[in-house]
Amino acid sequence: MTDRPAAAPGMRHRSMRDHNLGVVLGEVARRGTISRAGLAVATGLTKSTVSSLVGELVEARLLVAEGRTGEGERGRPGIGLGLDGGHVAGLGCEIGARRLAVRVVDLRRRTRVRLERVGSNRRSPAAVFAELAALAADAERRAHAAGLTLVGAGLAIPGLLDHGPVDGGPAGGRRVVAAPNLGWRDVPLDPHLAGLPPRAGLPVAVDNEANLAALGELRLGAGSGHPSFLVVTGEVGIGAGLVVGSGLYSGADGFAGELGHVVVVPGGAPCACGGRGCLETVAGLPALLRAAGLDPDGGLAPLLAALDRPAADPAGDAARAAVDEAAAGLALALTAAVHLLAPGLIVLGGTLAALGAVLVPRLDAALAAQVGALRGSAPPVTTSALGTDAAVLGAALGVLDAVLADPVRILPA
Repeated sequence: MTDRPAAAPGMRHRSMRDHNLGVVLGEVARRGTISRAGLAVATGLTKSTVSSLVGELVEARLLVAEGRTGEGERGRPGIGLGLDGGHVAGLGCEIGARRLAVRVVDLRRRTRVRLERVGSNRRSPAAVFAELAALAADAERRAHAAGLTLVGAGLAIPGLLDHGPVDGGPAGGRRVVAAPNLGWRDVPLDPHLAGLPPRAGLPVAVDNEANLAALGELRLGAGSGHPSFLVVTGEVGIGAGLVVGSGLYSGADGFAGELGHVVVVPGGAPCACGGRGCLETVAGLPALLRAAGLDPDGGLAPLLAALDRPAADPAGDAARAAVDEAAAGLALALTAAVHLLAPGLIVLGGTLAALGAVLVPRLDAALAAQVGALRGSAPPVTTSALGTDAAVLGAALGVLDAVLADPVRILPA
């Protein structure tokens, strides 16, 4: 058998070896547990090449022996290999309108550290990033105490992002173009990201929170096993993340997924984006609370309590009317999304997931009525399996995805 890496002709030996390390590590990640012999068959690499690559990955604490498996040579059991979850980890961070969250996730996708701070982040970026850096540093200390090494960080932000050149460029690198619910506009990111762990030049990736929520759902949540689905997240604002062919779709300029700014009430209430009648003005949490006669800064608990009140109770009736209006707006926006994008599944996240018992049947009925005649059936609507953690977990999992695809980035020179 000969090595058959998917490499360009003329690739240097070192580059081919680097590529093959990713091939082997990725195959173990997909299979869960597999023997060296099984890896040789699955990858098309020679047994001696697989053995050498596995040795490097075990030494780097990315793979670990896991007992015997039935995939050995000539019917004999082989030694199973699995991802080593005891050493390498990714750091996920999220800046939400009402909280900061940090998670440390190991290579087996287990959450090892979970920290957060609740409170408004509608203040200066410098103040928010300073607090996030302190929270992340605390998470890093806890991770190290558990024997974990952080190999990168990911950050979720609820806004439009410019992923322009990191090292210079007209805008000076990455920036927040607009995050209406944080009150931020044209905020350079790289100076603030420099204060986040891990240090030593390891990367900090940044993406829209809805995109990272979709990645979290794809890897660990309701989207697992679905190659095409739409995640709709709700907090102060509403965003959407789209998975196509088991990968994130962000659009030509990275601004795809702004479902919260689809107009559902022409000429309606003003939105933080500068428009009127956007979906956020009827289905965002502050809008829901305001329509229910509750404090718009009071959080979700009072709304849930009001929804539990009996029929003919004024507070309960107001809350139910507010949710009905939100469901109608969501149905309009999702009908357009289904006709345009044809997702196989719609996942409600964040505060929308907490309202799932009320929203899901309404949305299922509305979508069946509005798109079923044309398409035969509408995509099912479900709630997130990860709750409010989807985006911050997606941020950490993105770091680990990069390591699985290219483990050389963390190996010694």
